[in-house]
Amino acid sequence: MDHILGLKCTICGAEYGIDEVQYVCPKHGDDGILDVVYDYERIAQRISPNDLASDPTTSIWRYLPLLPVDPHVARRLAAGTSLGSVGWTPLYPAPRLAGPLGLKHLWVKDDGRQPTASFKDRASAIAVIKTRELGYDIVTTASTGNAAAALSGLCAAVEQPNVIFVPHTAPQAKVAQLLAYGSTVMLVDGTYDQAFELCLEAAQAFGWYNRNTGYNPYMSEGKKTAAYEVCEQLEIADSRLQIRDGGLGSQSGFQAPDVILISVGDGCIIGGIHKGLRDLVALGWIDHMPRLIGVQAAGSSPLVDAWERGLEGWEMEPVEAHSIADSIVAGLPRDRIKALRAVRETGGAYIRVDDEEILAAIPALAQGCGVFAEPAAAAAYAGLVRAVAEGHVSADERVVVLATGSGLKDVASAMKAVGQQPAVVEPTLAAVTKALNADGQ
Repeated sequence: MDHILGLKCTICGAEYGIDEVQYVCPKHGDDGILDVVYDYERIAQRISPNDLASDPTTSIWRYLPLLPVDPHVARRLAAGTSLGSVGWTPLYPAPRLAGPLGLKHLWVKDDGRQPTASFKDRASAIAVIKTRELGYDIVTTASTGNAAAALSGLCAAVEQPNVIFVPHTAPQAKVAQLLAYGSTVMLVDGTYDQAFELCLEAAQAFGWYNRNTGYNPYMSEGKKTAAYEVCEQLEIADSRLQIRDGGLGSQSGFQAPDVILISVGDGCIIGGIHKGLRDLVALGWIDHMPRLIGVQAAGSSPLVDAWERGLEGWEMEPVEAHSIADSIVAGLPRDRIKALRAVRETGGAYIRVDDEEILAAIPALAQGCGVFAEPAAAAAYAGLVRAVAEGHVSADERVVVLATGSGLKDVASAMKAVGQQPAVVEPTLAAVTKALNADGQ
């Protein structure tokens, strides 16, 4: 992997070779999150937008020269398995959502369409490859549900043993995924933060590969691929529009939006998106850096507080966290340094939304553009509504909402959001007519 220059500490800036350290900067213990540093000149010799325009690969592996994995191992494991289907999720134009908000250009990126129905497949795909590449027998992670399901499902695809730690409050649908995939599941009688700490201890004690984001620096590199896709898909969409209107349409470049809204819990996704955009700027594939707006549930918003108070990640203290959006509940975000940097360096913002706003966003997204989102994913759209009201987003800007997980992950919340039950009718046309009249149709 000669395209990787090394690993850099996000706190002190110390740099290490990839063989010197594995997870964190030894000067700062578990808080010393590292960033992967690339040789962009070398990468530019191996991949370009023109190359990608003719590449039929429709997964994150189309960007292999920009990923920190052995390409031979990645291709071998991805061939013919769900590991080869991670990424390249649809980017939908959403004019019916845009109109009432006074926006002209809005898209929704639906990562609920991943193999295990959440964005977390992107990082877990990298974790599975690194586990095999580095020769580990077992890989482990702690999660509120989605990262666990992602790792569990992708491990099942290649018969990779794994151990999963989840808090006992995780939705049943997510726990069911883990059991169905055959994982060894540790249902922790405690919070997500306690499950995370226990996972760290167990990985070290038993010699397992640790997939946890906010700890393993390579996980951000999987998550950054969504930024590549957004910018490539926007260019493709514009090219098709030009062709329809009589223009040429090159379909051979990348185009950055002005704003991306991202639900935030541990901060790993927003940090990963920022890393992907930084890659594209360094390569000269996009001409500006989008603003990143992080959206947190009001009951779990330590990053909003830190951003408002001007705190650094290492100055943050744990808070008691709660929300219906379980996937973004974190008392002390693990990737808080990268998450704060993502917003500050792009001139973005952090926004709180309450559980009522999150629930209202579920049917709004479903009916407005056909995307069925779990609460944590819908929070990004709730954040857009608030961001427009607070003046963080203007009418002419090109806006992308990142929907990170399927509503099937939490059906109970979806039913609560809808707030109604379907009509029960006798199997006769007369009964249907009566029900329609009662419903005012």
